[in-house]
Amino acid sequence: MKPLRLHPDRLFPAETRTRDIARALYATVSDLPIISPHGHTDPAWFAYNEPFANPSDLLIVPDHYVFRMLMSQGVALDQLGIPTVDGSPTESDPRAIWSRFAAHYHLFAGTPSRMWLDYVFTQVFGLDVRLEPATAALYYDTIDAALKTPDFRPRALFERFNIEAIATTEGPLDPLLHHKAIRESGWGVKVVTAYRPDPVMDPDDPRFIEKVKAFCAMTGEDVGSFAGYLRAHEKRRADFRAAGATSTDHGHPTAFTAHLSRPEIEALYAKVMEGPVSAAEAELFRGHMLVEMARMSIEDGMVMQLHPGVWRSHNDAVLARFGRDKGGDIPMPGEFVRALKPLLDLYGNDPRLTLILFTLDEDVYARELAPLAGHYPALKLGPPWWFHDSPEGMRRFRENVTETAGFYNTVGFNDDTRAFLSIPARHDVARRMDCGFLARLVAEHRLEEDEAFELAHALSYGLAKQAYRL
Repeated sequence: MKPLRLHPDRLFPAETRTRDIARALYATVSDLPIISPHGHTDPAWFAYNEPFANPSDLLIVPDHYVFRMLMSQGVALDQLGIPTVDGSPTESDPRAIWSRFAAHYHLFAGTPSRMWLDYVFTQVFGLDVRLEPATAALYYDTIDAALKTPDFRPRALFERFNIEAIATTEGPLDPLLHHKAIRESGWGVKVVTAYRPDPVMDPDDPRFIEKVKAFCAMTGEDVGSFAGYLRAHEKRRADFRAAGATSTDHGHPTAFTAHLSRPEIEALYAKVMEGPVSAAEAELFRGHMLVEMARMSIEDGMVMQLHPGVWRSHNDAVLARFGRDKGGDIPMPGEFVRALKPLLDLYGNDPRLTLILFTLDEDVYARELAPLAGHYPALKLGPPWWFHDSPEGMRRFRENVTETAGFYNTVGFNDDTRAFLSIPARHDVARRMDCGFLARLVAEHRLEEDEAFELAHALSYGLAKQAYRL
């Protein structure tokens, strides 16, 4: 068996003096509480505190980072127990799933997933040998036994991970019953929701009309009028705020915004509710609604997040058999300067609005996003997202945005994950990378050491808490 250990200097600079500075910075932030202001953990975990079923259902089946890599090397999703749209059977033996995962674990060498998983294996479950076919049974038995104990239930892990606040993400039709159960349980921790209205703002959704009708019925508003549709959003936003929400989230194909006159948007709303509409009309509707969301954010104080630039479910065969969010989402080029102009003309100078921008197109960091955030009071830059939530992605982000936007026009780190056990690992990577970046600036005499210590704390904790109003 090969040993598994996490080197204490992992991710720190190789040069001795700079590494020493990074170590000193990291020592002051390594144990700070975790602010997780945006993510996709299941609130039912925290509401009912039931044991996790088994290692495979916890660590493999829900994690598209894991199974997209395995699929790329010919492991069928059926063999990994991924549920099908039509309910047809897939592998149901969690040990068999785990064995296939272990047999292919070498595929993750050099990836963020490997770093996160090794952190979970060592720090959460105390394993000290590498995962490979020979140790697959040891891993499964160790993790499975732990999951059956009270210390590994969701609330115990939440407290063990030193999470101060976490935000889940729910859709506009969600009744928020899990969040209600959390509040009524008296647990006393900060688990809040976030409003993701995409299903009732995107006419390209195959069930858009059906969902908008349900949305307006849920809120008692007139689906036949644009005014009623807007009031439905306002009511649902109020419901989400009552469940602790401080933010909205928008996963549009692009950052396009538009400001239509009232007669124009009323006519377009009537058209999208008749369906189908052209791609241009769907984009125009989404663009106008982003402006409406910005207006509502100014009125109710909710922070606004925009996650554009993804071709969702690019693999049609996987989409048809397994549904959405199965590892087939692919980044696309982004554009923000022209796209955001209508919104920024109206609200970009209003400090009551916080619009946090994310991208999967790293080319726009220095060219567009940093100059925009370095000018408009309403704009902030979200951390490296999704495919770029990685050591090199974090390094590229800081190198590309800091000189123009500074540190304080960014919002620290958020993990944006469904994989609950990986949250401390992801935050640890971000803290180490930021400390390494700050250490280099100190070593090059571009930043005073006392400022670096202040910034390390802000990037690890303070900026996220402030930006998301947590």
